[in-house]
Amino acid sequence: MKSLVIEDLHVEIDGREILKGITLTVNQGEIHAIMGPNGNGKSTLLSAIMGHPRYKVTKGSIKFDNKDLLEMSIDERSRQGIFLAMQYPQEIPGVTNSDFLRAAMNARSKRPVSLFKFIKELETNIDILEMKHDLAHRFLNEGFSGGEKKRNEILQMKLLKPYIAMLDETDSGLDVDAIKVVAKAIMDEHEKNNLGLMIVSHYERFYELIKPTFAHVIVDGKIVLSGDYSLVKKIDEEGYDWLYKEYNVQPNTQLEDESISLGIRV
Repeated sequence: MKSLVIEDLHVEIDGREILKGITLTVNQGEIHAIMGPNGNGKSTLLSAIMGHPRYKVTKGSIKFDNKDLLEMSIDERSRQGIFLAMQYPQEIPGVTNSDFLRAAMNARSKRPVSLFKFIKELETNIDILEMKHDLAHRFLNEGFSGGEKKRNEILQMKLLKPYIAMLDETDSGLDVDAIKVVAKAIMDEHEKNNLGLMIVSHYERFYELIKPTFAHVIVDGKIVLSGDYSLVKKIDEEGYDWLYKEYNVQPNTQLEDESISLGIRV
């Protein structure tokens, strides 16, 4: 079993500290809900783990399978089995979706993936996600709806088969039926391949389908409370005000920059 171990992580962007000492362990096969008000470090945490170049780690460590992720480039982290489904997937003109996906699979494989195997896996998972088949032959995310972009991120995840997947508001932009389709695809991957998950979402309806066993609330760059699924339900019903009072914390009202592209992931 592989583990992602984060210890006393401090991260800043453009000289402004956003994460102020995050300690968290995510084991393969576990499902962790990452919650908290907007702009308080959730997306920063995922981006820092993946190696976003604008986020500077000033203190602490991130290790995966006892290897130092901070010493690795983004593509090296991906090859280790870390995946990030971005909150704002970027459009890449000139690169077809299928070419990108096959290149990503080849980068993760010891041997090139045969065209037959690639097409079979691609078409199977497109059907599972109830996507249009022509999306595979269009430029990556160009002209895709918000929901299509989010499904395409999960398509990438299913083809790459990571050990730990980080999903940043994958449910946003999806209607009720699409959320059910995407959640089922995620859980199938979790159950079949022992996929570990870190999931950022503001909606209990998505967590209800995913059923996280761990929940963590980040306020002002720190994990102020951890629990189980009951914590998710309590926040959905009561919001965060009770937590601010009980734990004497205040949210950061200066929103973090969450729209930056991580770049092409292979």
